[in-house]
Amino acid sequence: MPHLTFCGLDITYDHRVLEPRPWTEAQSTWAAELLPTAPGGPVLELCAGAGHIGLGAVKDTGRELVMVDVNPAAEELSLQNAAANGLAAQISFRLGRMEEVLDAGERFAVIVADPPWVRSAETSRFPEDPVLAIDGGGDGLDLARTCVVLMDRHLHDGGAGLLQLGNLAQAETIAAYTAEQTRGRLALMEAREFERGVLVRLSR
Repeated sequence: MPHLTFCGLDITYDHRVLEPRPWTEAQSTWAAELLPTAPGGPVLELCAGAGHIGLGAVKDTGRELVMVDVNPAAEELSLQNAAANGLAAQISFRLGRMEEVLDAGERFAVIVADPPWVRSAETSRFPEDPVLAIDGGGDGLDLARTCVVLMDRHLHDGGAGLLQLGNLAQAETIAAYTAEQTRGRLALMEAREFERGVLVRLSR
């Protein structure tokens, strides 16, 4: 089974999940930088895959991490990676659709999300990637919009969400959607562009 080093962690993955992208260490690092001044409470990772981004975010913080994914392979690999890196005591996993596995009253300090963002019509361009992990619907943003809704619903006041997208055009679309959907409760505050994608910070 292939593995790689991610944020100093030994991460195992296989063909059933998206291969961890080294550039997404930036998402873990950004989350870790936000946590010292974030509200109390756990971190939430949506669309967890192998669990590397969430684990990288909390590894030096002592924060609890709740991971969510619809893919049973993600649960298997995330828990395996947590145990292999001495983080099992901080981790819990929810298997299912992300809009269905969180309780109404749950609140999180920081939410990280790596949803699929490839347009359905373009997934064939990436034959090495599992379709479940990359198919974001007609405009690539179906699950990203769901992540925004859940961030609005489950972030503590003063909390932040870090969402991975494909490009700045998608970030602009999500910024407009966030403003309309949340009526100002949540706002896209910053976008950081990388060679392989974009990270945006939404704050409550």
